[in-house]
Formats: sequence, structure tokens, C-alpha cells
Amino acid sequence: MPIPEPRPSRWLAGAALIGGVPAIALLLLLLGGAVETAPGMLALGATILAALTVSRIWMGNLGSLAAALRQAADGESMVPELAGPLLLPAVAEVAEVARRVARALQARTEQVSSLRQADVAIIERLPDPLVVLDAGGAPLRANSEARAMFGASPGIASGSDLGALLRHPALADAVAAALAGGEPQHADIVLPVPVPRELRVHAVPMDPPLSDGGRLLLVLSDRTRDRAVERMRADFVANASHELRTPLASLIGFIETLRGPAEDDREARARFLGIMAEQADRMRRLIDDLLGLSRIEITEHQPPTGRVDLGALAAAEVEAMGPVLGARGARVALEAEPGLVAAPADAGQLAQVLRNLLENAARYGREDGTIQLAVGRAEPGGNARWPARPGLVISVTDEGPGIARHHLSRLTERFYRVDRGRGRHAGGTGLGLAIVKHIVNRHRGQLLIESEEGVGSTFRVWLPAETPGGD
Repeated sequence: MPIPEPRPSRWLAGAALIGGVPAIALLLLLLGGAVETAPGMLALGATILAALTVSRIWMGNLGSLAAALRQAADGESMVPELAGPLLLPAVAEVAEVARRVARALQARTEQVSSLRQADVAIIERLPDPLVVLDAGGAPLRANSEARAMFGASPGIASGSDLGALLRHPALADAVAAALAGGEPQHADIVLPVPVPRELRVHAVPMDPPLSDGGRLLLVLSDRTRDRAVERMRADFVANASHELRTPLASLIGFIETLRGPAEDDREARARFLGIMAEQADRMRRLIDDLLGLSRIEITEHQPPTGRVDLGALAAAEVEAMGPVLGARGARVALEAEPGLVAAPADAGQLAQVLRNLLENAARYGREDGTIQLAVGRAEPGGNARWPARPGLVISVTDEGPGIARHHLSRLTERFYRVDRGRGRHAGGTGLGLAIVKHIVNRHRGQLLIESEEGVGSTFRVWLPAETPGGD
């Protein structure tokens, strides 16, 4: 490394420090006559010249060492070798020590960088959702499982469902207690939107903090599925025992009749067996719908991942249900724009939505009437209840007697019927619209029911549309 040119002020100050005492002594000797003038002046000049030379070399060595140390401190490189004459061996020793320190610091920096990468990789690949908070309780980052759960970004997850989690009072108390006391805390919370989720959150303080300043880890356990399974078992037993009681009583009564008074009555036996077959089929459909609804509720908190062409799906379902609708005298008028893709979406579940809505329209619509089925884009601002983001709307309209307004809010309840006698006679289980509601919730959509007595009913389903440039 070349020796930098020292500043004149430092150079002269160094020369004064080095040669000042001998020069003053020679000057006093000259003034006192102890030394002859010519030799004294020659000695004084040599002393000053030597002081200036030594000062320049010395200051150059120190300047070169200082520049090298600054370069190493800025992280630009290791401490370089000092080129040129080194007047003081101590300068070379200091430079060598500085090189060793720089090498140790570089090795430690590389180790810290490696540990930081390992920290990021471990957190990112954990199978449980995990969020890192800073000392103020603000989110720094979330791993892939947490981003999938809350729709968060890889960095700070502002504007996502994670904000609702962090604002939950129970979790806020647990975070504050963990940061203040340095002890792990936990909280059981329920998030009602976009679909109900039950979470067990462990708040684990980090001391020392993580490489990015993270002071608290939130480890999330989604217990929604477990709770849904528990409720499914209880609801299935309760609903099945209640709804199956009537058809079972009918079957038992007919069996006893066939064993007794109608044992030899061929006409009564044929009629009773037909009724028994209807009741058995009703129980089968009821059990199938209960199991199907339970399966949907278990996965309702997990959004789908596919994409579905709604126009093509609607056309396929209308064709497949032709015999069923024809048996009820219903005709479907389909109006669907091409290329309407819902995403994320589950094709099987959306097909079930279409089937249930069409069957519902056929059962409760006017006999030999027309069912209007339309698939189109949601007009921005066309309905204040639809979200502002791009979406698609499935609309099913019947020509039935309509539904009174006070019934509309309860239509998606399990087994709720406007007219219980008519519902059973039509062959419904009372679960079709409940299934539709839960499927729509899983797709982060909305269900809107409108009806006018004496005119008919319209069921509209809003679903998120594939964004431009989506796969």
C-alpha cells in the first residue's frame, strides 16, 4: 500500500517534536560560544533536516496504517500490507495485529451471516405457522405456513388477516406479558373472519433477540379442524337422532302392520312397501347430506387452491341434472359468459352449490316453470354487499310462490324450512342451503337471497375471480 502524503502541519509538528530539543541545544551552544559557528550551523542544519526526514517517514507510516485500518473498519477489505520504508518496527507490528483482528472479525461476520441464513431457513420451513414480533409487538416476518393461513406477505404482514390476530385482546395480553416478564405465554382465541377459526397461540420471548431484532415468536396451532370434528360428532348424533326419528317410526309402524293386520293384504303390502322405500331413501339422503356437511365444515377454514371455469361448470351441471329437473317439470335457461374463471376454487364443491340451488329451485318453484341460471361478472358498485375486488356471480331464479322476508335470514340454518310439510313432501332434507353457505364461506364468497312473495326467489353467490395474469 503506498504511503500517503502527510499534511504539512502534521509533518512540521512531528519534525519539531523529533528535532526540537537537539536544535535548541545546538542553538544555545552557538549563542554561548561553546561551539564554533560553522560546525554549529552545519550540525543545526543536519539536525533540522534529519528531523524533517524522520517526521515525514514516520507520519507517512502512521497515515498509511490509519488509512488501512479505516478501510478494514468500513468492511471494504482486510488490512493490507504496508509498502515503503517503515521507520518504526512497532508500526509493522501494529499492522500485523490489525490484520489478525480483521481476519477474526471477517470470520465472525461470515459465521453470523451463516447463522442468520440458517435462522431464516428454519423458521421458514417449520410445519406450524410462526410469526416473529419486534420489541414493540409489531410483526417482522411470517413463515410460509403463517402466510398461507393469513394471506400475509413474506415481510411485515400489514393489511392481512394477521392484523386481526394481533389486535385480539387475549393475544395482546399474552404478548405484553411475555415481553414484560420474559416467560412464555399462551392464549386460546377465536377469529370470526373471514371464516371462524380457533387458534392456540404460544408467545415465546427470545433472549438474546434474533438476528433481525425479533424478540417474540408466536407459534400458532390451528385447532379449527379438531373442534369441527368434535362438533361434527355431537351434531351428527343430535341431528340424526332428531331427524331420523320420524322416518324410523314410520318404518317400524309399517313393519308391525305388515306382520299383523296387513299380513295377507297384497294391495296394502305393495302400498306400504312403497312408502317404506321412500322413508328409507329419505334417511339415506339425510345421512349423506349430514356427512357431506360435516366434511365441508371440517375444511371450511382452509381456502381452496384450484381454478374453475364457471360457465363450463354450469353448462355441465345443467346437462347432468337434465333427467332430475325434467322429472319435476323444470326447464333451465342458462346464460353464461365464456372465460369466467373463479380462483381459488374447488370444482367439486362449486358443482355441489349449483346442484343444490337448481334442485331447490325445482322443488319449490312453479310446476313446469323455468329456472333462470346466470353466470357473469360482478359489476363494480352494482351491489353494496359484494366486495370491491374482482368477482363473479352465480344467480339462480325460480318462479315459485316466494318467501316471506322474516324467513330469509334463517334459510341457511340446518333443517330450517319455511313450510315443514311442503319441504318433506318435496323430498328435501333441509340441509341443501346450509351446505351451500359453508361451501361459499370456504371460497371466501358471499351468499345473497332475495325473494318476493307471489313472484319468486333469487339466490346469488359471489365468488372471487381470477386476477389478470393469474395462472
